[in-house]
Amino acid sequence: MDPFWDCSINIVLHEPEIPGNTGTIGRLCVGCNASLTLIEPLGFSLDDKYLRRAGLDYWPKLKWRVLPNWDHFYHEMEKLQKTDRLFYCSTKAQNSYSAVTYQRGDFLIFGKETKGLPESLLTDHPAQAIKIPMTDSIRSINLAIATGIITYEALRQTGEQL
Repeated sequence: MDPFWDCSINIVLHEPEIPGNTGTIGRLCVGCNASLTLIEPLGFSLDDKYLRRAGLDYWPKLKWRVLPNWDHFYHEMEKLQKTDRLFYCSTKAQNSYSAVTYQRGDFLIFGKETKGLPESLLTDHPAQAIKIPMTDSIRSINLAIATGIITYEALRQTGEQL
């Protein structure tokens, strides 16, 4: 296993657009021993003041990396034989996030704020596509909130001690 991804849980943001969400998710990762992978293109600069403000002084403690595209990330997962431990988080999925049995080191993949994950990822991996159930009154909940909900369910199930 690549030591970078030897974490309680691994968060992956596919083409994130809002620096404040990414900063908040980075802070979450520091608090629960998770790694953060950002897949380009990013909708902001990593020097963005909103990213820094949301991440506060925790950003230097974050275990993070940026990868150039989805294919690069997926190729890394194939080499590690981890493709079956990728969970695609989307409002378009059929399975509830709470119906999954998580393991230490799983990968939670979230899409960009305006469009979510590419449809092909969901159709190619329907058993690994998960959602947070919600009313029809909204399209989705905030990316950082959704990441926290699913991350802490995974940690609860694995019994990871923080």
